[in-house]
Amino acid sequence: MPSTVDSFRTPDGITLGVEHFGDPAAPLVLLVGATTMLSWPDELCRALARGLDGRPAHLAGIGVGGMVAQVAALDHPEAFAALTLAGTRPVAPGPVDDDLPDHDPATREQRFALPLPDWSDRTAVAEYAAAGARIRGDDPTTARATAERIFDRTPGTGPAVQMANQLGMVFARLDCTPRWRERLGELTLPTLVVHGRRNPFFPLGNGEALAREIPGAHLLVLDQAATTIPDTATAEVAAAMLAL
Repeated sequence: MPSTVDSFRTPDGITLGVEHFGDPAAPLVLLVGATTMLSWPDELCRALARGLDGRPAHLAGIGVGGMVAQVAALDHPEAFAALTLAGTRPVAPGPVDDDLPDHDPATREQRFALPLPDWSDRTAVAEYAAAGARIRGDDPTTARATAERIFDRTPGTGPAVQMANQLGMVFARLDCTPRWRERLGELTLPTLVVHGRRNPFFPLGNGEALAREIPGAHLLVLDQAATTIPDTATAEVAAAMLAL
């Protein structure tokens, strides 16, 4: 199933990239990425496009994108008929609530000890991404390929632009106030929480808290996953999303 890549400019003059899978006239599944829209595996996107039938709009977010999805569903409940939250937590970036597990200290130390690459060098950027994936417990081969795709899609090879796109620095400007965790009980959408059991960045307790605090939410734990959805789990995740 071929995909098409498009872009549009926000009222603030920011250019955003969008990739479409399936029939443009079919019901919408909006997948909000973490650092990039490529945070969602292609095969999962294709599986969702094949299996939607007449289903209404479905909002999904992964990582920091899952935080955006929570706020969007709370503020615009009428816009969506289902919600999927993958590898995320119910509070904003920064200090975590006392009852939630924070980033694994050793993983964080290793990750930030990595020397930054020459952001204009495609090979160096891809190797940097692969090294980060090894530290997080994700597949380095997939991370390398994704970094190469991000590099090739970025207009221009200016180091500042490449660094921003590779690291998802747009989220550094994310305004996550006021808190929304206390509002999660308002959600009435069918909700799926997907979380990797080996996630050192947002440990499993964060996904468990989301599933506990959103009424009727279903928790799908991927035993062999860390921060990303591995290709081996795409069929299971797609089936769970389509069952909402």
